[in-house]
Amino acid sequence: MVSYGKRLACLLVAGTIYPAAFLLSALIQYRGTEFPPGIDQPLKARICQTGLITGLILGIVLEELGLCTFPDFLRLWTNGIPPRRDLSLVIQNEKFDGVPVRIYSSRMVPTTKRKAVLYFHGGAGIFGSIDAYERILRHMAKEGDATVVAVGYGLGPENPYPNQYTECLKAAVYLMKHGEDYGVDSSRIIISGDSCGANFATRICQLLVDHRDLPKVHAQALIYPGLQGMNLSLPSYQQNCRSPFLWKKLVAYFCCRYLNKSTSFTNDLLKGSHVPKATRVKYQKWVNANSIPEQFKVRGYTEQDPSLSHFNPQLHEEMKELLSENISPLLAEDAVVCKLPQTFLLTCEFDVLRDDGLLYMKRLMDNGVPVTWSHVENGMHAIMLFFGYGILSFPSAERIVHDVTNFIRRL
Repeated sequence: MVSYGKRLACLLVAGTIYPAAFLLSALIQYRGTEFPPGIDQPLKARICQTGLITGLILGIVLEELGLCTFPDFLRLWTNGIPPRRDLSLVIQNEKFDGVPVRIYSSRMVPTTKRKAVLYFHGGAGIFGSIDAYERILRHMAKEGDATVVAVGYGLGPENPYPNQYTECLKAAVYLMKHGEDYGVDSSRIIISGDSCGANFATRICQLLVDHRDLPKVHAQALIYPGLQGMNLSLPSYQQNCRSPFLWKKLVAYFCCRYLNKSTSFTNDLLKGSHVPKATRVKYQKWVNANSIPEQFKVRGYTEQDPSLSHFNPQLHEEMKELLSENISPLLAEDAVVCKLPQTFLLTCEFDVLRDDGLLYMKRLMDNGVPVTWSHVENGMHAIMLFFGYGILSFPSAERIVHDVTNFIRRL
């Protein structure tokens, strides 16, 4: 817990250096961020990208000064503006087996036997909160004709990996066992999330397939999921390495922060030096650019020669969790994937994680799992967080929220 004195010091220092940080951020985004033709509202995206980089710089400076941690500041920076009170919803803060959750129920939907959406928010497992998703979650509850349960899992690095998966699983099992206490039909639970939250949702669904003492998950809804830490050179990583909001190097950086490892590993992770040859050979059938449809390679792609990747045993030992089925649920066996429920999967064209979603969709379809796919041609990673902000919102954010809500409503 950050003391009042440190909070005040953080505000004073951040306010003092903000102008310089903002100007530096504007220069960084101008020289380092790409806005290819077709991207959604590039001028507005430039402004928002500058704001994100400013937050990253301020967080790093304040951490170096010992005033607060980088994740703490980033959480505050990304929480957003609270929406006004909505009298059409009942919002409750509860705990499911010790895990904080927030429940959104529409007053217009009958109070018994509702379907439910169990939602895991994104934020690389180290920042983000239910508050940042408030507008989205309220919209899902009202327009999706569902009770929405948002899970406030413990963020890293204070809550070490794999605590996030443990808490998400505990919340899911509790809702399935006690759904009737909240007016929920336990046979109609949809597990959903975005970015790393979609990673949690994917893995939790996999872990639940053989729980015979629980109802089956009704559906999963995955929004621009990150599903593997083995190959960070897929076409989408090359094409969108400098796209707004989540660029290639930031993925590796967040992986290090999430696992509480040195960020000096970032460049070697991007080269794939943490992956043994045997592992690469074993999983190339599932994590391979050849499985990406050709239409997604037209913006350019250079095939990588695996022999050029110099395996580093020490790095592998430090970062081997990236190859586990928790962080890389794309590597789960067919015997698990074939049992998964009907799936909504959304990808964005200008997103480094696009191909994770495409590869998982192929695995699901190859195993006979029904898939509803939405591809947002002008969308970027994390753009959904701007939903409901009026002039600061993006059409692609509106489409993402509406597409997933429509899927939920039709179930």
